[in-house]
Amino acid sequence: MGTTGQKEDKELEAIKKDEKVQRALSETSVVAQKESPEVVQKQMPFLGITAIVFLSCGALYFLLGWKRLPIPITYIPLAQKILLAIMLVSLVLFAIRLLKNIVNSKIEDKTKEFNFNRIADLFAALIILVIILSLLFANWYAAAVSFGIISLILGFALQNLITSFFGWLYILIRKPFEVGDRIRIGNVFGDVINVGYLDTTLWEFHGDYLSSDHPSGRIIRFANSKVFIEYVYNYSWPLFPFIWNEMSFFISYDSDFKFTSETIKRVVEVKIGEAMVRRVKRFKKILSETPVDELDVNEYPTVILKAHVNTWIEVTVRYLVEPKNSGRVKRELFEVVIEELKKNPDKVIFPNTKLA
Repeated sequence: MGTTGQKEDKELEAIKKDEKVQRALSETSVVAQKESPEVVQKQMPFLGITAIVFLSCGALYFLLGWKRLPIPITYIPLAQKILLAIMLVSLVLFAIRLLKNIVNSKIEDKTKEFNFNRIADLFAALIILVIILSLLFANWYAAAVSFGIISLILGFALQNLITSFFGWLYILIRKPFEVGDRIRIGNVFGDVINVGYLDTTLWEFHGDYLSSDHPSGRIIRFANSKVFIEYVYNYSWPLFPFIWNEMSFFISYDSDFKFTSETIKRVVEVKIGEAMVRRVKRFKKILSETPVDELDVNEYPTVILKAHVNTWIEVTVRYLVEPKNSGRVKRELFEVVIEELKKNPDKVIFPNTKLA
């Protein structure tokens, strides 16, 4: 018993060390540190290319200013602006590349690394856009006014796209769902396979043509702005990655209710397995550290009997299951439960049974 208890404690501590579980418990992100190689050293080739471009453009810039090149005077200001833009853009690209490598060397989570790279690329593009606009307009006031008017027009024209972009930022920061989670948003069910700047892609399950939790084979994309107007149901909460599922069928009033309930419990417990029960017990201990009432979590299946309007007794089996296995487990449980109960036709009488 002591050895088993120690093993359970170790496995529980391993679960608590999971980054998603820690974040859900503390609502703060824990960043794991990796052994970072010499990032700057790895960027030396790119640094050399940047230095060559920067120095070459700088030399040409001053040669144009000194009128040492055979170019008409009227084109010199434009040429200097282009050279200056190339110099600044090369510095921005190198700085962003260096920043991405430094930060990525300290992030272990591949999802976070991917999201950070996308945000860094976006900010780099915005900085480059500002550099180009500032060099194109000599009059800063005129540039600001023009940019303000253009932004106002684009704001109305691209309102949905802008809202979706902020929805993407909300998803990254608040994490109502992540890639790999099974969710429902509005009337759409699916597993998240990609979260883009403007939309999210789901691998649909259930769907219009299926009655069970099975992939439909369809891809669904919805605008990220949906997270602001729809309820998001996440079936993959790290602190309790299970859902309750039910299986129902009918028996006669003449059946032996006690025998039926005990048989169903025994069969379902064997089918679900002791390993599943142990997993639920561990997560119950984690739930005890949250406001959730873990006493309502029953790791063993329960059987509910109630009278139905069709004059039969409805038998409902309620059990815990991992969301992505709910359809398969329900089908397998129904087969083994019915097969076991049919072995005792004198105690369990099903509809349409021909009585002697």
